[in-house]
Formats: sequence, structure tokens, C-alpha cells
Amino acid sequence: MVHLRPILDADAYAQMTALMNSLLDDVGDDEDHPLSGLLELVDDLVSNYEREHYAIEPAAPNDSLRFLMEARGLKQEDLCDIVPQVNLSAILAGKRKISAALAGKLGTFFGVSPALFVPR
Repeated sequence: MVHLRPILDADAYAQMTALMNSLLDDVGDDEDHPLSGLLELVDDLVSNYEREHYAIEPAAPNDSLRFLMEARGLKQEDLCDIVPQVNLSAILAGKRKISAALAGKLGTFFGVSPALFVPR
């Protein structure tokens, strides 16, 4: 049996995650299901615990750019219409920052928010 209360340790997290997965199997996408409210509560508890214990730090702008390029199989020369290759090399090496104007162009090119390329 799982008690509904804030998750304080890894064991409680494992139990609550198992409950959430079981509820997901039963409820699915049915917002009118009688257990959908319970699923929502359990999801909030799990999300709160994960936010505190498994936070993911945002990627550096140059790492985000590198990831998008690799994911799409692009080489530096494929972006030459957006940014000169010498500047792109410096950006990817972390020696140069991405300007706001370039962030906008990269966002449009990759179909993502320009904020991805702005340091936090």
C-alpha cells in the first residue's frame, strides 16, 4: 500500500512511481476516468521529488548548437549562410558567444526557440 504524502526518500519515490505507472496503464489519456484525479496528484508528487533530486542543468548554448548539428547530420559549412565558418568554429569551441541576432537566425533555421542559444 502506498500513502499519498510528499516523497521524502528513494524508496517512497520508487513506490510512488510504480503507482503512477499502474494508474497510467488504467487511465491512459481518459481525463474522465474515475482515477484521473488520483493520477494527477501522484504525478505532482513524483514531479516535485524529481525537480528537487534529479534536476537537469541547462546546456551551454554552444553545446545545444553542437547537439542540433549532430542530430541533423550537419557540418559547419552547412550553416555558412547563417554564420561564417570561422565564427562558428569559435562558437563551438566556446571562444565566442552567440549574439542575439545570430540566436534568432539559428532558432529559425533549427525550428527552436532562440532562447536555446542565449546563455543563462
